[in-house]
Amino acid sequence: MDGPTQKTHKADPRDYLAAERTFLAWIRTGLALMGFGFVVARFGLFLQQLRFIDQTATRTPSSGLSLWFGTALIAVGVLVNLSSARRHIRMVRELDQGDFPGSGSLTQAVATALFLALVGLAMAIYLVSVRGSANFQSERGEEKTMAATAKTGIIDKPSNHSVEQTVEKLENILQSKGVTLFAVVDHSGEAEKVGMKMRPTKLLIFGSPKAGTPLMLAAPSIAIDLPLKVLVWEDEEGKVWISYNSPDYLRERHGLPQNLLQNIAVVETLALKAGE
Repeated sequence: MDGPTQKTHKADPRDYLAAERTFLAWIRTGLALMGFGFVVARFGLFLQQLRFIDQTATRTPSSGLSLWFGTALIAVGVLVNLSSARRHIRMVRELDQGDFPGSGSLTQAVATALFLALVGLAMAIYLVSVRGSANFQSERGEEKTMAATAKTGIIDKPSNHSVEQTVEKLENILQSKGVTLFAVVDHSGEAEKVGMKMRPTKLLIFGSPKAGTPLMLAAPSIAIDLPLKVLVWEDEEGKVWISYNSPDYLRERHGLPQNLLQNIAVVETLALKAGE
């Protein structure tokens, strides 16, 4: 009599489907880690763009930690996908042999969770340090700007447009408000006529007798600084600026009464709208 034959019981199809769902879930986890890693790696560039926009802050070199965090996350995402593929193949073979696969994914899941927790903690510390440094640099920049304004009486506001576009916006704003534009002095254009090179620089001279006459009646010397002027110019880095005399500076310089400050404070509103 032949001995008992050992039968291999193949796993239920639902077990294969469950294994496949687990495998796909790990693939999504790996892809999410790689995508998030790319975002984190580019975060340093995002901070540099913010520093460029905020011209009042002193430029500080990037520490580059975001690049390392992002690269680490991408690498872990690749490892997760490779590991999950290897584990899925092993699980399918065990199911084919009728064996019940153990919970081998526990170690991988716990290791991934601990790694993400450590990376998250490190990024939180990094962001807090970056924000503290940015606030400190911003305060220093504001103090420097205030000191320069107090000394020269000139305020510089950044513009998000070219010199030509900024001047055009200013002209349209002045026209809509019924303010007379007396002249646009193209300093760079005049320099080019004599064979000299100069970055785009234009001066707008504008005003209103209704606003300017009360000022000159109260302090005749302010006629030196009237009509109001706005200078639109480009620096060596290609950044466009809008410069004008500080209304507070003009008030103190000529001893204007406080109630007439609004007659010259309009220049600040014009500069802000033109630079938007």
